[in-house]
Amino acid sequence: MTHPTSIVTSPSGGTDLTFTVLPDHAGERVDRYVSAQSGLVSAGALSRSRVKGLIETGHLRCGDKIVTEPAETVRAGMELVLHIPAATPAVPQGEDVAFDIFYEDDDLIVLNKPAGLVVHPAPGNETGTLVNGLIAHCGDSLKGIGGERRPGIVHRLDKDTSGLMVAAKTEKAHLALSEDFAARKIDRAYLAFCWGCPNPAEGDYEGDIGRDKRDRKRMAITTHGGKWALTHYRTLQAFDMGAALVTCKLATGRTHQIRVHFSANGHPLIGDPVYLRRIPGAAKLLTAEGKAAALDFPRQALHATRLGFTHPRTGEVLLFEAPMPEDMQALGRALGMTSPKPERNA
Repeated sequence: MTHPTSIVTSPSGGTDLTFTVLPDHAGERVDRYVSAQSGLVSAGALSRSRVKGLIETGHLRCGDKIVTEPAETVRAGMELVLHIPAATPAVPQGEDVAFDIFYEDDDLIVLNKPAGLVVHPAPGNETGTLVNGLIAHCGDSLKGIGGERRPGIVHRLDKDTSGLMVAAKTEKAHLALSEDFAARKIDRAYLAFCWGCPNPAEGDYEGDIGRDKRDRKRMAITTHGGKWALTHYRTLQAFDMGAALVTCKLATGRTHQIRVHFSANGHPLIGDPVYLRRIPGAAKLLTAEGKAAALDFPRQALHATRLGFTHPRTGEVLLFEAPMPEDMQALGRALGMTSPKPERNA
């Protein structure tokens, strides 16, 4: 039986493939169905892994709904629209992207990444990234260092986390810095606002971190398949027991480490869109001004405030500190913050 299908050029670029599910295919996995039927409408069938990747990055629609689970089953009469983005250059191109430079020489660059800036190109964020800005600033010499898609990048911060990063400008610097990060020789400290007040006020959060089996966009404390993670924290100021300003030092560098550890211990970061799913009970302990500011804060309140490392060529120990950005300072003022700076030995 032939399936009603169509192919059109998307107004936003790329191609839209439309499929109408007939009864004899009801109950099939959507990734398997779309992969099998794509050959009927396009020049060649899309592989199941390609379709799965497109689904997981939000490129499949059913009416007004975005389908993000490849294992979801199809029903007779469903109209599915798969958007295939236009091809992008294999190597990122230089673009004018704003960031503050704290230090730069022929080997490396230290910068203060603003919140909202993605570090490197990925599906859904192919342009306008920190990598695009670094290429524009450093020139074509940066391309290829550490890989075509992530030139110069030796570590990363989440899109909505602000703060200090170092990028390599030579292969030798990239290798040396990468080895130091892997060996935990990098001095990194963060400032964060969390809900509630950690008890004790100073201590360690520990637990293996791995992909959340129920939600691929989340990480979680896991007993199987995760990687050991350790976060040292200290409370700098408590706000009516409803929130706290903390400083964190990483002993490891896992994805979303601070966010996962604080959430798992009952103190999710203020504004965290992934690990804060409901209004915390601690909110009622804040002043009206503090509560409003915390509930309205649009990102995880997390800032990489200190970065120290040994220069890969000269052997000099370098240490940089970036003050809390204005949006977090405004949040702190609403909460009643008196001292935003962590102690040197945090």
